[in-house]
Amino acid sequence: MISITKDRKVITLINIFTVSPERQAELVGLLTQATDSAVRHVPGFISASLHRGLDGTKVVMYAQWRSIEDYEAMRKNAAASPFLQQALAIAAFAPGMYEVVDTFVAPKQKT
Repeated sequence: MISITKDRKVITLINIFTVSPERQAELVGLLTQATDSAVRHVPGFISASLHRGLDGTKVVMYAQWRSIEDYEAMRKNAAASPFLQQALAIAAFAPGMYEVVDTFVAPKQKT
């Protein structure tokens, strides 16, 4: 279960891929395969959510890692590297590392 909270001390990685609309499904499939077969098995991986832009030009991966070092080790992992190279061949990649500052939920509705 993915948990987003400011009290949980994890590294949040938000990767934004820009892709041509005709290749968005290919990129989603590639990232799904990479995450399921390789990335999620690397020590320090906590969770990931994959998002497809409604206009067809963006794919966003929201991932949580135990530490920056764990994430960097995954980037050097032989099992994950080919997927990243394939993704970079069809999309521009803008990664960013974040920490959760706060979260907000809708107030309870009166019934």
